[in-house]
Amino acid sequence: MDPTFLHRHIPAIELKAADVTTPACGYKPVFGAGDPVAGMVRGVARFGEITVAPGGACRPVSYPAEEQVYVILEGAGVLDYAGEQAPVKKNDFLYLPPGVRHSLSNSSPQVCRAMVMGFRMPAGTSPPIPPKLLIANIDEVKKQTLASHPPSVLYQLLMGDVKSTRDRIAAGQVLTSLYVMEFAPGGTNFPHHHDSEEEIYILLDGRGEMVAGGGVDGIEGRRPARAGDAYFFRLNCTVGFYAGKEPARILAVRSLYPFRRK
Repeated sequence: MDPTFLHRHIPAIELKAADVTTPACGYKPVFGAGDPVAGMVRGVARFGEITVAPGGACRPVSYPAEEQVYVILEGAGVLDYAGEQAPVKKNDFLYLPPGVRHSLSNSSPQVCRAMVMGFRMPAGTSPPIPPKLLIANIDEVKKQTLASHPPSVLYQLLMGDVKSTRDRIAAGQVLTSLYVMEFAPGGTNFPHHHDSEEEIYILLDGRGEMVAGGGVDGIEGRRPARAGDAYFFRLNCTVGFYAGKEPARILAVRSLYPFRRK
């Protein structure tokens, strides 16, 4: 195994008991807590998939030293946020600050599936809690090209840190960027690296070649990728993607490596 990255195929991961699980709420640990090599992931506390059966609910949880993000990938449900009930649906993304008790339930006739992302807060920090749930939907966020990136990729900037002026939600303390990349056939974001952040990619749709741990041109690190593949990249790991003959979409998140500053 290349020590600079991890690869998981989410559909192949087995359900495991976790603090959120109930008979109707399953959890797949992708990276971090519950994964066999959790120690390699430093700033990311947990990254996994929750599935809630119709009529079911997850166990309420609260993390005093961890901020979280949920992204609803399938179905609909209700999020209990500190006692307030908020309906959620496919493509919603939301921020859960440290210490706020929350849980996800499902009153719809189909499975509700969500990605859970947790990030460790630096010791001694206690950021202010937003007065209400910060939530938006991916479909509301415009698609755009970004300077210094190829025009073959459109970006949807979903969530950034508290200083962000370009993202739909500005809330992260450790999280620096949550976004979707939409690749045209044959498109690429070019291999690159981040010297102060960990990063995770999930290939939502399409096929292509994931760049992980190779040289600066990405050739040595190209690996066939299909929908459901997830990659964790340590800081300074070469990362990138080359789409195949059809469009592809990636959900990506970056977060600060411990002891690094923005």
